[in-house]
Amino acid sequence: MTATGVDDGRLAFDLPPTLEAGSPPEARGLTRDAVKMLVAHRDTGAIEHSTFTVLPAFLEPGDLVVVNTSATIPAAIDAVAADGTPLVVHLSTQVSPERWVIEPRRPIPRGTARRAGPPPVSPLRLDDGATATIEEPYGTGSRLWLARLRLPQRPLAWLASHGRPIQYGYAERPWPLSAYQNVYALEPGSAEMPSAGRPFTPEVITRLVAKGVGVSPIVLHTGVASLEADELPYPERARVPADTAERVNAAHRLGHRVIAVGTTVVRALETAADAAGVVGAYDGWTDLVITPARGVRTIDGLLTGWHEPEASHLLMLEAVADRALLRRSYEAGLAGGYLWHEFGDVHLILP
Repeated sequence: MTATGVDDGRLAFDLPPTLEAGSPPEARGLTRDAVKMLVAHRDTGAIEHSTFTVLPAFLEPGDLVVVNTSATIPAAIDAVAADGTPLVVHLSTQVSPERWVIEPRRPIPRGTARRAGPPPVSPLRLDDGATATIEEPYGTGSRLWLARLRLPQRPLAWLASHGRPIQYGYAERPWPLSAYQNVYALEPGSAEMPSAGRPFTPEVITRLVAKGVGVSPIVLHTGVASLEADELPYPERARVPADTAERVNAAHRLGHRVIAVGTTVVRALETAADAAGVVGAYDGWTDLVITPARGVRTIDGLLTGWHEPEASHLLMLEAVADRALLRRSYEAGLAGGYLWHEFGDVHLILP
């Protein structure tokens, strides 16, 4: 199995079904922090095979780890189109009190490729008398739509009763919402888990702090992740607290490293930074797309999951590493049996 670069920097490779994690590590007899971790060193080009539980050994006193404390919401709901077609609707991003970006999904046979198409006949009937009226396409594709939701309760309260976590075909069975929460998650809002942080446990965080490694939060509420191959990330809501901004800047002033936990953290920090990489407090929307040509200015390393073939997130990874190191990392991950998706293993890129 090999990973090959394509013209825009993304990797093309075959992901065998055996490497798709269909269950949480806890269901496989492991603790959260016992997943495998491939460590790629940008300075030497070396690649190491390790486990996440020893993350503190790869960091130094004064380093700063930045995490995304957004919590996952039960964003998948059953619906029926006006013509009677059964649907599953994924709520992606709330853009106003009643308007959401949604992804309507028609049932398809297992193993069949899902294709975007026209929207289902609106309004969509939801549980408990709720409705969703599709208004217009969202973005440049035909997968996401802007819809007006009429709910009998506030969205989070209604979803708590009628929603469930978004799951894809590789999931072995339905898993509870708790399986899709990071241990430090605080603020509900993500359609899908910011999964790079899933392996963290209180014990790992304690050992980081005891070593003198800082841990600071941002919030970025993720939308649905099932991007088409040619689809770039769309706007998401982000917040960088003033204290986090100052700690990032201080780490760099003192010659220490800033390690982002997940691509969401990179997107938030880069949005909040000026051209020199100085980060300020930020609260708003981000439509930033990070590519190798743009580069990164605020972070030195990245802890991330394993991304789909040709996924747009791979452009960001190449901006943090480089094309050759990224390709070698993915070749090593494929050959070493690393597991993909939110319940899988992780990849640490260090300077």
